Amino acid sequence: MTHFPNSSASAIRSIATGDKPTAASLFSAIGGVRGVIESTAPGFIFLLVFTFTEDLFPSVVAPVVVALLILFTRMIQRIPVLPAISGGIGIALSAGYALWTGKAEDNFIGGFIINSISLSVMLGSILFRRPLIGVITNLFATDNPLRDSPIVRRAAYIATLAWVGFFALRLVVQVPLYLAGATGALAATKLLMGVPLYSAMLWVTWLMMRSALSSPAPTRTAAGLD
Repeated sequence: MTHFPNSSASAIRSIATGDKPTAASLFSAIGGVRGVIESTAPGFIFLLVFTFTEDLFPSVVAPVVVALLILFTRMIQRIPVLPAISGGIGIALSAGYALWTGKAEDNFIGGFIINSISLSVMLGSILFRRPLIGVITNLFATDNPLRDSPIVRRAAYIATLAWVGFFALRLVVQVPLYLAGATGALAATKLLMGVPLYSAMLWVTWLMMRSALSSPAPTRTAAGLD
């Protein structure tokens, strides 16, 4: 249950308001200890159960049970349940599809779809000359740095391209494992390329945009992106 773009938006908000990026701020942006556990637990449970049983049914049902427990815990504690609901729906749909096809590796089809859509959105924003990272920055900035600052525009393009590479890398690495039916390796790879790599990308983006927004801009233009 990776929270994108919410955690990215949280980080960009900190940049735009002038907060100094810290490890604690990044950790908070991805939901803290609870966010990390909730994001990785379903995938870890799938890998654990499949490794020991190599049985489709318990392997795909166990993560659904974990997702429901996360949802119920949030409801009991009266904290926001939307992340748990959105993540749980995705997990349930993936499990249902895998049970329907009878292939454990089909449990990861939903992730491929999400990564493909995310890649397309990022790439499309570049092609339309409105890099998504810059657009998010503008939402929380008091002025319009994407339009007014060439430095911010350039950083936004580079950061958005980095996210294109991130989503593309996930697909390039994971799709061949899916086609080969290497379910265990696919599950492990997805975990490694999940929260850890996502957090690293968020941190790099944060520092890049922070540096651009803090840099003196002797030449500013209001001509927009051309």
